[in-house]
Amino acid sequence: MTPADSSVTEWQPEQLLEHLEREDDFFLFDVRNEDEYESWKIEGKKKIPMVNVPYYEMLEVDEHDDVVDTFVDFLEGSWVGKLPKDMPILAVCAKGDTSEFVAEAMRRLGLDAFNMAGGTKAWGDFYHVRAIEETEHRSVYQISRPARGCLSYLIGSAGEAAIIDPLRHEQHYLELAAEKGLEIVMVLDTHGHADHISGGPAIAEHSRAPYYLHPYDGIHPIDVLPAKIPYLFVHDEQEFKVGECTIHTFHIPGHTLGNLAYLLDGKYLFTGDSIFIKSIARPDLGGHGDTWAPLHYQSLRRLLELSGDVMVLPAHFSTLAEENGEGLFAEPLGDLKKVNDGLLMVQKGEEAFVSYILASLPKFPKEYIEIKRVNAGLLEVGEAKASELELGKNVCALSEAYEDDEAAAG
Repeated sequence: MTPADSSVTEWQPEQLLEHLEREDDFFLFDVRNEDEYESWKIEGKKKIPMVNVPYYEMLEVDEHDDVVDTFVDFLEGSWVGKLPKDMPILAVCAKGDTSEFVAEAMRRLGLDAFNMAGGTKAWGDFYHVRAIEETEHRSVYQISRPARGCLSYLIGSAGEAAIIDPLRHEQHYLELAAEKGLEIVMVLDTHGHADHISGGPAIAEHSRAPYYLHPYDGIHPIDVLPAKIPYLFVHDEQEFKVGECTIHTFHIPGHTLGNLAYLLDGKYLFTGDSIFIKSIARPDLGGHGDTWAPLHYQSLRRLLELSGDVMVLPAHFSTLAEENGEGLFAEPLGDLKKVNDGLLMVQKGEEAFVSYILASLPKFPKEYIEIKRVNAGLLEVGEAKASELELGKNVCALSEAYEDDEAAAG
């Protein structure tokens, strides 16, 4: 690691991502409340050494007029000998205010400390764009929300753009399209999302482009109520034209009854919540895991019949370690057939697959029912409630594939 610039006292979200991707050594000093810390932490490719010391504990010592002096007293009395001197320390709170004082207190004690600018909120709302392909004929961009493991895409060709699985903050997509000189002509959601609020309807409204969804996902699976958002029906084998490009539709029920995958020019497969890099999607978020698991099997069998050269572009990743060495979450289908736990089970037959699925389901997050209501237009929420619903990592993938990793990190 290059020597730290002493004039720099904070890390922006993009800098944090760079440190995480390079697997730099640093220590996290998280001063949020215990429940916030337990519900969601900053994670990287490798385990990050960290500690949770709620800020209110730090204020229990004799207070000074200067809160930094109070934190200095607390750290001197309890933590100076325990904090590393051979690596940077990143102080983190919810919005970056309190942690700024904590980082300053650490620097007064001679530690190489930085504040997380904007706190975990800024990190949670951070988006990053990488080009998968940029040619005269076609451009494909992967837009990630690293803190949540969510992925979305912009396809550009001949001045037109299609957005696939956009996340909640629509301005990122509108700005990217404008920057590239593209007119958004359609917005495609692979399914009615449960782990995050879709930006699809808002982008469609701003750009006056149609928003597409399979009609089966236009019905809330728990409430069994029709969506109140405007959308156009998508059907199996439907094709869309974006500039000089063709997008072919596959209806692949399993994760949801209206789950879709989109194949761009026979080269890029946008798998949404079906095939991820290391695992596959869970089929129980509609409350019908036993019934939907066999459908999931048949759908995945269909996708596995595609060419092994097709590049899989999922809607989620579980850890930054799944990137391909270029910062992209993308792998050829043929390679995934050999290493992806769920796809290996598909190749063992339906009975083995269904047993594997039902034994690997993670805990059902109650927030997902509410998020689906928001995405169907059945519930309206403000920014604070939206952030609360989206708090933490997505758990749309099966859990079994990640148990060994978690055990190794623990």
